[in-house]
Amino acid sequence: MSESKTDSGDWAANSTKNTVRLGLWTFAWVGTMAIAAFGPRFVWDFATLPTILGVLVNLGVGIGMIMANKRYLQGLDEMQQKIFLDAGAITLGVGLVFGLSYELLEDIRLIPFQPEIPHLVMLMSLTFLIAMIAGHRKFQ
Repeated sequence: MSESKTDSGDWAANSTKNTVRLGLWTFAWVGTMAIAAFGPRFVWDFATLPTILGVLVNLGVGIGMIMANKRYLQGLDEMQQKIFLDAGAITLGVGLVFGLSYELLEDIRLIPFQPEIPHLVMLMSLTFLIAMIAGHRKFQ
């Protein structure tokens, strides 16, 4: 009986550790993205070397965030993995279908402005959030 408590406690501790690790990597990635995006304009006047370094650091931290996300997903139980993977699949589909359609609107001159990636990122973020909430409600 104490073995199952220990296993449960280890799983909970590991899950918390993976969640915190993912949060820290995500926060670091957002920070390096801000530096890479705003540094050239406001700090180093578009100097090439710091700009390249900023982008490379952002890519490196982004890879760390991806690996932390993979470790987080591997640490989930089967139901949580299913919810996460279903939400990811829906998000990928929405991003692909709506992203390409959004780009097409400008190409065929149905919108007068150029589509922006942040619009797609917001759509995908909201899609993932809604799909995760719906998945959790489905299995309650």
